[in-house]
Amino acid sequence: MGILDAVSDMCACPTVRTRRHIKKRPQLETVEMKVRIDCEGCERRIRKAVDGIRGVTGVEVLPKQNKVAVTGHIDDPAKLMRRVARKTGKKVEPWPYVPYDVVPHPYAPGAYDKKAPPGYVRNVIADPDAAPLARASSTEVKYTSAFSDENPNAACAVM
Repeated sequence: MGILDAVSDMCACPTVRTRRHIKKRPQLETVEMKVRIDCEGCERRIRKAVDGIRGVTGVEVLPKQNKVAVTGHIDDPAKLMRRVARKTGKKVEPWPYVPYDVVPHPYAPGAYDKKAPPGYVRNVIADPDAAPLARASSTEVKYTSAFSDENPNAACAVM
């Protein structure tokens, strides 16, 4: 698909097109979804459902994490998720997890999730209800930075 697009752009006559008729392609993006994957048949069904969508360049299915990552020039991620749900008959939701290092307090009640794959916690930074629990307060930051290896002189001031 990439070679054909490049050749068609070189061969296109710029005088024929007007600004009204030029349609911008959406940016290349990755849409991550959480879909329950039980077997290889489920994985095959998900791949078939995504392959028919225009603009999709790659599909990565991780059955152990129940994660599907679709890469391409996708107009509407919600439309993609609706199609996967309709074609497979499974519940599809956006990927709710972020890497463990992103969240300041990964074991806070809103962030920690037993069902999360290893190395991941819930994305509480975007959630306004759980975000205060997972963020460090100013006093916590003061105490943890006072006894850190990065600032050896701060401990002398306390003692």
